[in-house]
Amino acid sequence: MAKVLIPTPLRQFTGKQDSVTVAGATVGEVLNALTAQFPDLRKQIFNDEGKVRSFVNVYLNDEDIRYLSKDSTAAKDADTISLVPSIAGGSTVTAPPAATLSNDEILRYSRHLIIPEVGIEGQQKLKAAKVLLVGTGGLGAPLALYLAAAGVGKIGLVDFDTVDFTNLQRQVIHFTADVGRKKLDSAAEKMKAINPNVEIVRHEVALTSENALDILKDYDLVVDGTDNFPTRYLVNDACVLLGKPNVYGSIFRFEGQATVFAYEGGPCYRCLYPEPPPPGLVPSCAEGGVLGILPGTIGLIQATETVKLILGIGEPLVGRLLLYDALGMRFRELKLRKNPECPVCGAHPTVTKLIDYHQFCGVPQPGSAAPDRETKVNEGEIDVVELKEKIDRGDDFVLIDVREPHEYRICNIPGAQLIPLGEFPKHVAELDAAADIVIHCRSGVRSAKACAVLRQAGFQHVRNVVGGILAWSDKVDPRVPKY
Repeated sequence: MAKVLIPTPLRQFTGKQDSVTVAGATVGEVLNALTAQFPDLRKQIFNDEGKVRSFVNVYLNDEDIRYLSKDSTAAKDADTISLVPSIAGGSTVTAPPAATLSNDEILRYSRHLIIPEVGIEGQQKLKAAKVLLVGTGGLGAPLALYLAAAGVGKIGLVDFDTVDFTNLQRQVIHFTADVGRKKLDSAAEKMKAINPNVEIVRHEVALTSENALDILKDYDLVVDGTDNFPTRYLVNDACVLLGKPNVYGSIFRFEGQATVFAYEGGPCYRCLYPEPPPPGLVPSCAEGGVLGILPGTIGLIQATETVKLILGIGEPLVGRLLLYDALGMRFRELKLRKNPECPVCGAHPTVTKLIDYHQFCGVPQPGSAAPDRETKVNEGEIDVVELKEKIDRGDDFVLIDVREPHEYRICNIPGAQLIPLGEFPKHVAELDAAADIVIHCRSGVRSAKACAVLRQAGFQHVRNVVGGILAWSDKVDPRVPKY
């Protein structure tokens, strides 16, 4: 019987189990037996034609089955099958002009200079290097601090967000006094405090198809610290089109991934994940949570790979996907192969310019809400103030909370029935299709998905609470803590 490792996003469909032992002579038989045991998992792994979805990679031990015999690959009792859904030496990157070091810099970087693999020439390469960090949040925080300390000469920062209290648990470049400040200002201040010799370029914009190529072209390599799929695919495609290495990292709860894409004929992000997961399957850190220490680990791996690429030393993470499990304190490595049919970096690319990545990922464009959203909610939605009035009047309706039990214990709206989103489809038959049903979550994302499930089942009177319990705290009861 083969052991199937279940990643965090899919454990809601396996009763929270992180591994399942299943019988089968081939990988396909094992996966079919697995999804027969957990029927709700099947549509997450297979499409309507019964083929493994493009955003889920299946590995037998450390080999991608796409490059073996696919689902016909033989599976033995001692084998481990990994489901890897999308969550986020060698030569030097460039041949930069010589950069001289001052006496102050020689003293500052002395512990580098006495390493034979770095030395004066290596430190000069670091000083001449130009690195772009996309995001100054969880991953960007340790990246920015350590690359500045290491003496990378020019560091570009892309971010347009402000510091908020929920960032402080993991974004260690920002302090309590920075809450409300622009992240770019907060990050640049700390980087300059560490190393005043570093040039910091601030790009206070959202990276888009219109500006990405213009921003990325002036840098030697790009480090992806993003937290959403549209930007991740945008960064990947822009790096491939410009011939820039893409140092990738992603995090979720207790798990992380890291690799180097688009470098010296290696694979790109689309080789690993040809298409994004459906909206809502993989929650963001805001919805799903993340161990505060985790981005430090993955960010430092990205920083290490960045320095190695600049110096041209060691073996970069090209063609290798590093998986980190913080709970088990284990690192695993899987082989990545360049897909000759990749639409971006393959032999005959079909994506030759940047596209609409929000549309590609099925995610609404920010700011695309109806113009009158401030004055009224859309059909199928309810404002928290109106919800409070319904409760006070004693209206006959059902209020459902689709967050997780641990979130419910943090705060809740009185009278709400808790049905976690992962278990929601199983409870649809228990609900009255004629009832007036109102659903909420933390911010309105998961509850919108639950509303869609009910509408597809024929429920007519279903509304989503705009802004979720966060809006309840803002507009109705400020005693309710925000998280």
